[in-house]
Amino acid sequence: MEIKPSTPFSSETESPSASSGAQPELFIDDDDRYSRLRLIGWWDQEKIANASVLVVGAGALGNEVIKNLALLGLGQIYVVDMDEIQESNLTRSVLFRSHHKGMSKAVVAAEMARELNSDCNLIPLHGNVLTDIGLGLVRAVDLVICCVDNREARLWINRMCWKVTTPWIDGGIQEINGVAKVFVPPHGSCYECAMTENDYRLISLRYSCPLLKQEDIQRGRVPTAPTIASIIGGLQVQEALKLIHEMPTAEGSAMVFNGVVNNFYKTRFQRREDCMSHETYENITSIRGVTHEAKLADFFQAVASQFEVPLSELTLVLDRDFLIRLECRACQKDVIVDEPLCKVGATRGVCGTCSQPLQPVTTCEISAGLESSDWSDRSLADLGIPDNDIVSVVTEDQAFHLQLTGSRDSSRIGSGER
Repeated sequence: MEIKPSTPFSSETESPSASSGAQPELFIDDDDRYSRLRLIGWWDQEKIANASVLVVGAGALGNEVIKNLALLGLGQIYVVDMDEIQESNLTRSVLFRSHHKGMSKAVVAAEMARELNSDCNLIPLHGNVLTDIGLGLVRAVDLVICCVDNREARLWINRMCWKVTTPWIDGGIQEINGVAKVFVPPHGSCYECAMTENDYRLISLRYSCPLLKQEDIQRGRVPTAPTIASIIGGLQVQEALKLIHEMPTAEGSAMVFNGVVNNFYKTRFQRREDCMSHETYENITSIRGVTHEAKLADFFQAVASQFEVPLSELTLVLDRDFLIRLECRACQKDVIVDEPLCKVGATRGVCGTCSQPLQPVTTCEISAGLESSDWSDRSLADLGIPDNDIVSVVTEDQAFHLQLTGSRDSSRIGSGER
């Protein structure tokens, strides 16, 4: 739709009517669903239609964000969630209906948002952002909107976004209170810069002895009302609009709303120069024809060949710790696991003989030398590396950040370039 003057003229030249002091007549195309939005002076519907956003979490807050993005006509929306819809979701989630119970939140949210606006390409990804989302997807989108309910996922998203300099907007709600935060790497403060000792303590509970996941903590239930989800979700999408239009945002700040007393304030975070989240990948190179399903031996050979580096000097650095085995020091016996640590449940961390906690033996590095002979037939996926990920390989004096070839439809994942 275009808002057209009755007599065409360039925006850089004065119209005939303007020279006489009269305003040009404008008409609104009622067949254009975005006509009222285009009346906003700075609005660029083409930018919105060309934008891509990754929404992590499709609960009450995620529903509001996805709904708003769809109404705006945002071009490509990835929806990530690992949960299924429950009865309790129906009081707080605008996209869910009774007959959706037991279905994937990500899939249903995407389907319902498509009904709101078929202009949008919605891609559901049923999975855990900690284990199933590759860094290549985070690199490919224009921004990430976080709608999760735990600190660990936020910290992981923060570190992923910082590595590939993708802006992200965090949202959190509890009862009728909420907060939205905007982060634009690589400059300024990040989510971890604002973390307190208590935040780290609560995250450590998630990996309390024997360092295995606590499912009930991971899937913690936070009481919320639908009203605060609407407020914070709207605020997140409004900040997303500013980023898409390259307008000033509340970068490095928290916007806090107290619904009990209707108090709203903003606080700015101080950047910590020693923050662990500020690692940024300076150069990312595609590794030709290698997906996360490739065998480790083939992967190392491809890296050595492409970069002309001796095979024996290469070491793969894992972002996710790999659990080799569990040891019972009381019974003097081992339990072989061979799985990513974050996928191992807490119930497996107890000895079946003496009921004592088992001690984990993990690794985060695998060398291409003799050490790799026992690993050579395993795929990168076996080591916990997801589809379309970016992996790090180091030598004594070099570091390579390598984007794997995505096995999903490349037209949906994006090129990885912004």
